[in-house]
Amino acid sequence: FSEELGDLLAAGMPLGSALNCLASHGKESAGGRIAADLRDRIIRGESFSDALAAHADSFPSLYSNMIRAGEASGALADVLQRLVEHYERMLSMREKIFAALVYPVIVLVFGLITVIFAMVKIVPQFTRMFQQMGQVLPPSTRLLLGMSQFVTRYGIFTGILIVFATVLFSRYIKTRGGRLWWDGIKLRTPLIRGVVANGVFANFAHTLKTLLANGVHILDALRITENTVGNAVIARELAHARERVTDGTTISGPLAASKVFPEVMTDMLSIGEQTGDMPSALQHIGRRFETELDRNIKLFTAALEPMLIVLVAGVVGFVAVSILEAVFQATGSLGIK
Repeated sequence: FSEELGDLLAAGMPLGSALNCLASHGKESAGGRIAADLRDRIIRGESFSDALAAHADSFPSLYSNMIRAGEASGALADVLQRLVEHYERMLSMREKIFAALVYPVIVLVFGLITVIFAMVKIVPQFTRMFQQMGQVLPPSTRLLLGMSQFVTRYGIFTGILIVFATVLFSRYIKTRGGRLWWDGIKLRTPLIRGVVANGVFANFAHTLKTLLANGVHILDALRITENTVGNAVIARELAHARERVTDGTTISGPLAASKVFPEVMTDMLSIGEQTGDMPSALQHIGRRFETELDRNIKLFTAALEPMLIVLVAGVVGFVAVSILEAVFQATGSLGIK
């Protein structure tokens, strides 16, 4: 939508005609219906930014505020192009994080399915065989058989409890207190801390830079960034910083005092404030933390993949060794007899 609209405006087409063109191209789609409503609102005399604000579920405050700044400066096509670049950058960062999680999740799910299958289908067959032998089983085998019996008898009930607990947990972390707690844990957990923190800081820098570069007031820019930064702990510190900025202080000072933002970020922000070129400083900050994000994603996958493989192999190996140990013990007893 943004890219097509920006191209039409850059070609000299009036806004109403451009929206009408988008609406006619996608009559049956949700985007086409939204474009038609935006066109109708503009015909009735609303500004484009106000029309977008009426569709807050599709166009976040960052979008409508940047469009408002573009309307004031007369550079709406340029603003739309910057919005496209911004959202493409954010999408790229999310895709990198998602891609880093795909393989470990596949390994974990495959291992879990394998273990459950072994506990439900394979181990019970050996259980009957061992009972017929009447042998005293090794401790590891007794543990394995006990686990198999538990999974067989209470597996469905346990699965329901896990689903119920997952639903409760997901609802809790959507509350204000729960989200602060969960986002704080993500920022403190060693293995994922680098990925989460660098992604959040890169998002913060790019979003604030995009807003300031397009003429959005610093207080409005900070408020919008709070809602888009993606971490409740960072958003809370940004809210505190915005309150201090209202009192006449700089941004870098309150952020440095929070002890959440890295020193290199607050130092670069301070330089941007001194030179009067905050967008440039934020652009450098964003690029720096994007580079750190890439590096931490590689470290994360390099550490997690072998850990999961060892974990799955260890569980499968425990099952195999426990069964073989009992079989060898029974075979040895028969040989002695």
